[in-house]
Amino acid sequence: MPLVTPLSADYNLETKELAEFFIETLGFCPNSVLTMQRRPAISIAFINLNKAVMTNEGRVTSALKRMIAWVSSNATGCRYCQAHTIRAAERYGAEQEQLDNIWEYRTHLAFSDAERAALDFSLAASLVPNAVDDKIKKALYKYWDEGEIVEMLGVISLFGYLNRWNDSMGTSIEDGAVESADQYLGKYGWKKGKHV
Repeated sequence: MPLVTPLSADYNLETKELAEFFIETLGFCPNSVLTMQRRPAISIAFINLNKAVMTNEGRVTSALKRMIAWVSSNATGCRYCQAHTIRAAERYGAEQEQLDNIWEYRTHLAFSDAERAALDFSLAASLVPNAVDDKIKKALYKYWDEGEIVEMLGVISLFGYLNRWNDSMGTSIEDGAVESADQYLGKYGWKKGKHV
């Protein structure tokens, strides 16, 4: 059981309208948003932040942003967000070979050096204590400009919030997210955990 029960998608009309964003992204409105709307100012602010962070302003693609989010969620252990981010990466055009080998991004040929630098940044920034150092910075600046680095850290920070929210809430995971997680992450032992 989740810590707090999600409300109906019709509970708050402004949240419902903004949540259409997730229909495109995931194919459903996440239970996390349905829980946040117990305080509509939180759900509305969260959705607007999510939309701003996931907007593409440079060369950081929608698929790469979702893979950055996956690495961050994997580092923190949030199974709910792992499932959501792999599903969103799939829906936003990540290559099949990348989806199948996301765990091996550091060595698999499906990932470019620029993508590896971004994903290493995600991992280092998601650890506690934080592990972003000069080596990470040097690799980032080799491939990405400062605006793109801000976009990446926006994704990492957004998922820091979501990882804590969903693991603390024990948010019930949606069937579509489970399907994608089983397909791409199941071979590595992914399970729903507390998110039943």
